[in-house]
Amino acid sequence: MKVLIVDDSHNVAETIADYLELEGMVIDCAYHGEAALKLASDNYYDVIIMDIMMPKLDGISAVRKLREEVQCPTPILFLTAKDRLDDKIAAFQAGGDDYLVKPFAMQELSLRLNALASRGPRQDIGKLSFADITLNSQTDEVYREGRLIKLSRIQLKILKVLMRHAPSIVSRTEVIDSVWGDESPSSDALRSHIYGLRNALDKGFEHSRLETIHGQGYRLKA
Repeated sequence: MKVLIVDDSHNVAETIADYLELEGMVIDCAYHGEAALKLASDNYYDVIIMDIMMPKLDGISAVRKLREEVQCPTPILFLTAKDRLDDKIAAFQAGGDDYLVKPFAMQELSLRLNALASRGPRQDIGKLSFADITLNSQTDEVYREGRLIKLSRIQLKILKVLMRHAPSIVSRTEVIDSVWGDESPSSDALRSHIYGLRNALDKGFEHSRLETIHGQGYRLKA
């Protein structure tokens, strides 16, 4: 089993690594969230151990990026001194699979790691679903009621933003920032892409999914 330990305390990370190596595991260590993103993007791990309070990028933000941007399906165990219910909720909502509070028993950590590894990679990462629309972020395939929907590159990016926030309204500014960054398109260009996306999603279906909320933005509706 290959494990990535992410903890800003070198002593904690090395103590855990020494114990898990005696259990036969192969260990890599990262000491902040940004380093974890790089290692998890370039290497395969069976499980990731993630602290929360770290410099540069905290554990909650790191896991959210791993799930949403890197599309990393590796099971993640949060190992942290933060024991409030709010912290646990935030950790699981970000994409965590287990939560262990410090101080902890090494034997329990090992048992939890083996349990997570036995489940294998998560199958829900990279797939977005809302109502009857499904988007596979790894293949960029979009289906509505099982019917393949062909979209342009820009339409696909817009749909991803809307699906991640559905059914909430996404402002025009948020769409532009997510899709184009600093290279803002003209109002006509954005309107054209929204029009094309709506036609592609709704053609042949009774109910429209993409709604324009004048003065506020866009949203997918059930």
